[in-house]
Amino acid sequence: MAARDEHPADQPECPSTEGGGLLPDELRAWMVLLAATGAVEQRLRSVVKEALDVSHDEFLILCLLAEQPGGLRMTRVADLLGRPKTRLTYQIACLQHAGLVTRKSVCGDRRGVEVTLTDKARSRLRETSVLLAETVGQALAQTIGPTQRAALCALVPDLADEAP
Repeated sequence: MAARDEHPADQPECPSTEGGGLLPDELRAWMVLLAATGAVEQRLRSVVKEALDVSHDEFLILCLLAEQPGGLRMTRVADLLGRPKTRLTYQIACLQHAGLVTRKSVCGDRRGVEVTLTDKARSRLRETSVLLAETVGQALAQTIGPTQRAALCALVPDLADEAP
């Protein structure tokens, strides 16, 4: 029964961190990290849609821009998020239509386009940040237990030095 409480039926159990399989420890730990990330994204999708009325991918763009004092070139956003530039162009257009970002040409580079958060986006992120952070924390708490933490410590040994 304890295993059921640890991993609710609607969420897949993280990959095994026990040895004996085909994968080396680093790849096994990476799979644990991917499973935890997937659980967070799944939980966050509906909360982001309800709270900000944007898609999860658009939310990631907003978060990336929120950490920048100014704007970012669209090519840099695409690189950081690992997204195709054509898909990013569509997402930025949606965010611009919603009044959450602005686009402008980069001075001296006719092909360069810089994207910046609007005050409206900054305000909405401030208003929803506690809810979104709690959602992330709850999803991670349901996904990462002692076994998964051990796997992550194998991947990133510095984690083992920090007490929970």
